[in-house]
Amino acid sequence: MKIKLTDIQNAIRQLGFDGWLMYSFRKNNPVVDRILDLPSHLVLMRRYYYYVPANGTPQKLVHSIERGSLDSVPGDKTVFSSWQELEAGLKKITGGAKRIAMEYSQECAIPYVSIVDAGTIEMVRKATGAEIVSSADLVQIFDATWDDEQWQMHQEAGKALIETVHEAFAFIKDNIRAGKKLTEFDVQKFMLQCFEKRNVYSSAAPNCSVNENSGDPHYEPTETIFKEIRKDDFVLIDLWAKKKAPRSVYADYAWVGYVGETVPEKYEKIFQIVKGARDAAVDFLRKALKSGQPVYGWQVDDASRQYIASKGYGEYFIHRTGHSIGEEVHGNGANMDNMETKDIRRILPRTCFSIEPGIYFYNDFGIRSEVDAYITENNDVIVTGAPMQENVVPILK
Repeated sequence: MKIKLTDIQNAIRQLGFDGWLMYSFRKNNPVVDRILDLPSHLVLMRRYYYYVPANGTPQKLVHSIERGSLDSVPGDKTVFSSWQELEAGLKKITGGAKRIAMEYSQECAIPYVSIVDAGTIEMVRKATGAEIVSSADLVQIFDATWDDEQWQMHQEAGKALIETVHEAFAFIKDNIRAGKKLTEFDVQKFMLQCFEKRNVYSSAAPNCSVNENSGDPHYEPTETIFKEIRKDDFVLIDLWAKKKAPRSVYADYAWVGYVGETVPEKYEKIFQIVKGARDAAVDFLRKALKSGQPVYGWQVDDASRQYIASKGYGEYFIHRTGHSIGEEVHGNGANMDNMETKDIRRILPRTCFSIEPGIYFYNDFGIRSEVDAYITENNDVIVTGAPMQENVVPILK
């Protein structure tokens, strides 16, 4: 088991739950897989349940043909074969608990932890008579917080990304000055070479978007779908990567540039609004966390979104302000979101997330400025990806 049982039980008590019921079927719950850290050779073709009470001994409920599936974690074992035995076993292992946390989110408000299927939730309710509550904040604590080694690896990955951004702009400059044909896909390939040189990698290729393609937040060039880059084009670069090392975590940034010596006012004006929203989110975070009051992901989104709306561009900010970052680029902690969802998860120490407001004009251009924010043990906010972009980069200058 990756995490100390005492830490889990302390967190369950602090959140006011009677216990945490971890459920998996055919390894369909990645949160449980990571936390329990079961041996990789196990087949696990049957359902299992692992109940950690706020106090006392953990309880296992396993199928008779896979009765050893949870032997690597502590606790007492109950074995079932029939569905009747399963329901009786659930009642037994939860011991009359009234509030049980599971990977569930009411009305799917937090999709990232809405993992357990509705039928299983219904069965647990029927068998136990308990209220099923979301384990979202438990998941944050045990699947989204970083240790010192991971924080260090994030900083190293971030340094590699910033160096790659500037090398990519120089690559564009050199090719345009030399009169060579250059495409978004060429820049993407170049950035991957930069990653390799710096010993970082990504689960997906970085992005270079030109002109109207930058107005599509999730546009991705490919070997067959791309746009040529020419003088007087607008360029958005979005890139994310992590160290080639076990337990490494991502960094994730976005910069914008213009293929010219001076940047037209229409781009710089919008960038300054986006930058203001980025900085408003950071400022809100710093003040709110220092106040000692709980701070939630939706509030950070409001801070940046209200800034953009105050400038008259609210309808063009079409995504959340930021996402959790971990061993996956989109992690299982709180997102900075009061648009796509209302993220009611608390922002916790030792977690990291992006801050990336944007304004997008479909079929024209889009501007996004992305940095990452890490919350220290003392609730200080460290912005990574510094120095933050302050102006659109004049690539040919």
